[in-house]
Formats: sequence, C-alpha cells, structure tokens
Amino acid sequence: MEKTKKQSLLADLGLVAVAFVWGSGFVASKNALDSMSPMMLMAVRFTVAALLSGIIFRKNLKNIPKETIKAGCVIGFFLFTAFAAQMIGLQYMLAGKQAFLTATNVIMVPFIYWAVKKHRPDQYNFAAAFIMLLGLALLTMDFSAGFSFNLGDGLTLLCAFLYACHIVVVGIYSKQHDPIALTVIQLAFAAAVSLAYVFIFGEFTLAIPLPGLLNGLYLGIFCTFLAFLGQTVAQKYTNATHAAIILSLEAVFGSLLAIIILGDNFTFTMFLGCLVIFLGILTAETKWAFLQAIFLKAKPENPEKLPEL
Repeated sequence: MEKTKKQSLLADLGLVAVAFVWGSGFVASKNALDSMSPMMLMAVRFTVAALLSGIIFRKNLKNIPKETIKAGCVIGFFLFTAFAAQMIGLQYMLAGKQAFLTATNVIMVPFIYWAVKKHRPDQYNFAAAFIMLLGLALLTMDFSAGFSFNLGDGLTLLCAFLYACHIVVVGIYSKQHDPIALTVIQLAFAAAVSLAYVFIFGEFTLAIPLPGLLNGLYLGIFCTFLAFLGQTVAQKYTNATHAAIILSLEAVFGSLLAIIILGDNFTFTMFLGCLVIFLGILTAETKWAFLQAIFLKAKPENPEKLPEL
C-alpha cells in the first residue's frame, strides 16, 4: 500500500475512533449534568484536557511561533462558542431536534470550505453530505413532536455553523502548523474562557459529587483531549468535507451506546436512519467505484461484431 493511501486509511480510522468517543460523551454528559451546570461542565472538561495536554506535550510548546498561537486561538474560539451555543440552546428545545439541527454542519462544511479555499468538493461529497443529513434526521428527530422555530433552534443552528467553521479551520491550520501544539492551544483557550464565564456569572463550584466528577474527567481526558488530538492529527491527511461526514457518525455511536447503556428504545425509524447513514458513508468513501469496476468487468473489452443480416 502506498504511503499516502496508508496515511489516508489511518486518518479515516482515527476519525471513526474520534466519532465513537464523542458518541460515548452523550452518556457521560447526561450523567454529569445531574451534578453541575452546563457551563461548569465545560470548564471541568476543557481545564482537565488543557492541563493534561500541556503536561504531556510541554516539549511541543517551546518556542511556538506567534502564527501557531494565533491559529490555535482561532480554533479554540470556534470550539468554545460552538459548545456554548449548543449547551444554552438545549434549554429551549428537545434534545432529538437539537441533534438534527446540529448535524446540519455536515451540509455547511463544504460550502464554507469552498468559500474560504475556493476548492469545490466533488459531486459525491455533496451527495454524501445530503444523504448523511437525511439519515441523521431519521435517527435523531422526533417527528411526532412537530416542527417549530424558537431561540433554541436559532442557537443550535449557530452551533452547527460554528462547529462547521471549527472543522474547516482545523483542516486548514493542521496542514500549516504542528497539530499537537494546535490541540494544546485550542483546549487552553476554551478552558480559559469557560473558567472566566463560570467565575463571572457565579457558577463556579468545587462541591461536585464523585459520579459527576468521574464523568467530567472522562469527558476531559477521552472525549476532549484524546479526541480533539486525534481529529487535529487525522485532518492533516484528509479534507474537511470528508472528515465532517465521518465525524457525523458520532450521532450513530451515541444512539447505540444510549440504547445499550441507558436502555433507550431502538425504533424502526432509527434503524432506517443507520442504513441511510451507511449509504452516505459508502458514497463518500468509495464513490461507487466498485460498481463501475463490476460494470467494466462484465463488459467485453473487444466485443465481437454482430453478423450482418
């Protein structure tokens, strides 16, 4: 296998692993929010991740160029604002509806990347993004609740846009700067802003029950430090649209883990959503080349000329 192909494969596997860990974060967050406010959870999550990454990768932080610091802060800005908009918006809407609206970042990424880099994704990436969105709708949307637009909807769409921007800037800057340094800086930025928020608005507390603290540590270590490090490194070897499609598997893993761990009911609509999402992944990953190969193999290379009548 060529080096570039092997790197691309490893990058894809890394992004799938990131999506799985993020999916597990739904269960951990649900348990942690019983013990602390959403913004305090963000402060714990990002502070743990920032401290851990800073200690482990302290050598990568020596003599960091100003441009790398600036790039990391830009990534951290989109990371923090996306999470903040999502947490606040959740107070005004159903979780299933928010999952669907947040997933629109899959649609936004190729258009944002196109606007920034003037590089138009191919038709398969566009088709896969729309197929993926349909699958996420079937998997997460509660259609019986009806459709309405309120403050929570607006904030969640803002979250989707900000998260799409985060994916795009990670894809751009990870190819220009040290991905490990970028990871540490973005986590430190998000941690600093989160801590400032909870102190200013009086939400800071050390009286966190053990179960909530353990879930917060899991979110900080696995769902933030390791996951965002994996995302930043993996996106060095793939494009933003491709990464967004794979990372959207977070909803699939999150739903499956909620069924296994929390006992959520698995409906036929959710099962259908998984199949549609698989179709989207197949479209993005293979571009249906195997069908073309089958067709070309079945077609004779030198078909005999039909006899004249």
